[in-house]
Order: sequence, then C-alpha cells, then structure tokens
Amino acid sequence: MRVVSISVNGLAQAVEKGFFDWLAAQDADVVCVQDHRMRAYEIEDYNLIPKGYEAYFIDGEKNEDGGVGIYTRHFPKAIMYGFANEQADREGRFIQADFDKVSVACVLAPCALGKEDDPIGDNDLTALDHKDDFMEAFGLHMQKTLRKRRQFIFCANLQTAHHVTDASSRYHKLDVSGFLPHERAWLDRLFDEMGCIDAFREINKQSNQFTWWPEWAEGWRKNAGIRVDYQLLTPGIRKTILDGWIDDGTRFSDHAPVVMDYDIEIGF
Repeated sequence: MRVVSISVNGLAQAVEKGFFDWLAAQDADVVCVQDHRMRAYEIEDYNLIPKGYEAYFIDGEKNEDGGVGIYTRHFPKAIMYGFANEQADREGRFIQADFDKVSVACVLAPCALGKEDDPIGDNDLTALDHKDDFMEAFGLHMQKTLRKRRQFIFCANLQTAHHVTDASSRYHKLDVSGFLPHERAWLDRLFDEMGCIDAFREINKQSNQFTWWPEWAEGWRKNAGIRVDYQLLTPGIRKTILDGWIDDGTRFSDHAPVVMDYDIEIGF
C-alpha cells in the first residue's frame, strides 16, 4: 500500500504545474491533499480528479482556510468529514476514509508563521491562539483514536517541526510559529506519551529532511526548510513500514510530497 501526502497551496495551480503527471508515475493507492483552496464541488466540475481515482474532499467556509481531500483507487467503507470540532470542521481541516484493514485521514493545521499576533475574527484571538486551539482539539482526538483497536494513518500538515534536525538553523534562531517550544512540546506528547509513530522518522534519521520551504524564509535558495508534513501511525502498524521518502525534486507548491509504502492490503 502506497500513501502520498502533499500540501498543494491550491490544487488547481498544482495540477497546472504537473501534479497529475507526477502522480501517474507513483502508483499510489491513497493520496491525501491538504490546502486545496477550492469549493469541494469544483473538484469534479473542473475535472480535477486523476484517472483511476475516486475523490472525497471537504472545504472550509473560506477558500483561504485551505480544505483537505483524499484521492483513492479503492472504494472506502465510509468517509468521515470532520472530527466533531466545530471550528476545525467549519474550516475543512479533517477528512477520513475507512478501508477494510486501515483508516487514512488527511489533516491540515492552521498556519501562524510570520503572523503570530495577527487578530482572527472578533474574539480577540491571534493567529497563534487559533493554531494552538486546533492543536489542542486534534490532540484530544488523537488520544481517543490511539486507544482504539483499529489502525490509522494520518497524513498531516501540522505546520510544526519536532526536533532541531527537522528544521534548518535559521529556525533555531527565530521566535516564529512552527518551531516554538510549546508547539514542539505538543509533538513530544503526541509521540512520547501517546505512542503515535512518525512513519518517516522510523526509516530515516538524517538531518535536513525538509518538506516545506516557505517564501517567508526565502525558499529553496538557502535551503531554509522545515519538516512539517507527517504520516502519523497508530502503533499497531509500526512494523508494516517498508519504505518512504520526501520527493523534494517537485515544484507543485512550496511543500514536497511525502511518500510511504506499507505492508498493508487495502482492498477487500
């Protein structure tokens, strides 16, 4: 079973840059797309579905909220839109497809990088407050999920790197969202206390394995990257990981795809 996760910064522009041509060569079973920035019905209306795949997407009340979606070559048993958190569900931040032996979810956290103190709405919340609220709610959802017998893969753009090896030295020196102490502590709890598995780090311990080169950080020229895109696993499928890589040769957005292979039969 091959699973691809990619944050596209707008699906239409990613397709124009060759996303579907690249995808055709990947032989992926499930493709999780974050930050599509469209109405869900437009995915079909504009024929933004690669050949051989079914599409399931959720959008936010505002296109700029991002939205997430799943392409799959296998019909799921069920689709879950949202995770019962009102704010996150209004912003289209979670979708889950249940297959016979595993569930695959697509997740997009709010971004606060470079706009930490910007106001959000009418509740005196800042962009960083908004992100922190989402992370707290998603953490509670993960706590419940990790207690279930069912196995899960969460393809998530969490907008946060974990260890110093997951961020270029530039981030070590700046007080910016994505690498703040309390954000990294949230990931400590996810992995160390809850037992969630960072699939990529199970097979690759090297430094400078980045997935995002934000324009704010001057992008590719100085390799000012940070690893914020994950495939998170329940512990029961830890030993099914076969291979995985970050395809940092792509340019569909300022994020690179994360590709993971698992010894899991997805079909019925």
